[in-house]
Amino acid sequence: MGKVTGFKEFARNNGDYKPADKRISNFDDIFIPVDETEIKIQAARCMDCGIPFCSSNCPLGNIIPDFNDLVFNNQWEKALQVLHSTNNFPEFTGKICPAPCESGCVLGLIKDPITIEHIELAIAEKGWAKGWIQPEPPAIRTGKSVAIVGSGPAGMAAAQQLARVGHHVTLFERSDAIGGAIKYGVPDYKLPKSYIQRRVDQMVAEGVQFKTSTNVGVDISVETLKTEYDIICLTGGSTEPRDLTISGRNLSGIHFAMDFLPQSNKRVAGKQIPEDLAVTAEGKKVVVIGGGDTGSDCIGTSLRQGAIDVTQLELLPMPPKERDITQPWPVFPRLYKTSSSHDEAEAALNKDIREFSVGTKAFLGNDKGEVTGLKCVRLAWEQIDGRHTMKEIEGSEFILEADLILFAMGFLHPEHTGLLDDLGVEYDSRGNVATNREFQTSIPGIFASGDMRRGQSLVVHAIAEGRNMAYEVDKFLMGETYLRSTLK
Repeated sequence: MGKVTGFKEFARNNGDYKPADKRISNFDDIFIPVDETEIKIQAARCMDCGIPFCSSNCPLGNIIPDFNDLVFNNQWEKALQVLHSTNNFPEFTGKICPAPCESGCVLGLIKDPITIEHIELAIAEKGWAKGWIQPEPPAIRTGKSVAIVGSGPAGMAAAQQLARVGHHVTLFERSDAIGGAIKYGVPDYKLPKSYIQRRVDQMVAEGVQFKTSTNVGVDISVETLKTEYDIICLTGGSTEPRDLTISGRNLSGIHFAMDFLPQSNKRVAGKQIPEDLAVTAEGKKVVVIGGGDTGSDCIGTSLRQGAIDVTQLELLPMPPKERDITQPWPVFPRLYKTSSSHDEAEAALNKDIREFSVGTKAFLGNDKGEVTGLKCVRLAWEQIDGRHTMKEIEGSEFILEADLILFAMGFLHPEHTGLLDDLGVEYDSRGNVATNREFQTSIPGIFASGDMRRGQSLVVHAIAEGRNMAYEVDKFLMGETYLRSTLK
């Protein structure tokens, strides 16, 4: 694929970011993509490897060698068709997916892997620029109606697939805008919201009806949905955050990441936040507890809001910088990575803000009930009988000053109270909505997909879940389907 000897001749070039010390002055897109000529060179690095583990590592089953070859041969429109055959929103994954496909790239065994994610983004962006991406309304309507509850990537993908085969689809969203976590959870500097809006416009032209500011179970009853629609699809997020219930938890100034990040995105969108509900890092010493992508988003957002100091705490030990025997190719490894937000923090604060193997013992406050710091302890990790265990290191306790503490420790499961309990769906052992292999819940005619079904996950998994559920819904309604599923 690509140029036969390309992987020997060309080095990986994954684009760049705007200077770290400059970009924190605003929420503009920080990514500087390579030009078209360089993208073709990057596509030329794709090997004729026989078995494309990149495709099998991709939850969507993207046909990666084919679109690389087409880009190299300047057949961009055909590359877009190949990409869209498996992925409704390649610009979403091209911007914010951690690229499990790249960890399966065969070239990655001996050199840096192909820049699959950014080739994907370049294909989609060229498609928009050239006007190749257009609405695809159905030729006929089936007369069947589907209600989809939750407008994140899973709900959007399912809605688009089902609308394109002729069903009447209504997508309900309790927030005031479409997109779920990628709308108000992911900062604009990583994913400009115009990317979402142009897909919404496309879907409207395809017949999808959007109902925002509509909390199903509150603003509209589940009985109404059951009466008015043939099928109900649950595609909400895993929104019940993991808490840290230790001494001082009731102090003001301690918030979940998803109380903080959506407010910032809404401000960027020009919306007003009531002063009594406002959470901002301006002029504050911020401590972020949690080391994942959400934690990084809290760091980048805090810096842009004018935080005077930021520290990130991680309970687990520092991951290895390269694969070890516990993470062999082609599994998606957990490695030590420096995100764009970490670079920004180092540039702004002149220090590495990350602390690994640190536990939080208590939150400290003043006589006004405001948080002033954390009591922490360093941890030692060891493996006993194949299990990693931790213990506190004697005499290692220390105090961190903080005016704002943000929890970015992940999510447990979807909210049960309201919609899910009213429907009476069953839950699995982790508290997610239980389904069978056809994405059907315990209630006939009700399906589920995305984080609500599988738990907190990646945008690429959400799109795959929505597409696969749409396949099952269409087959359930019509007896057969022309849609694609990665599971069939």
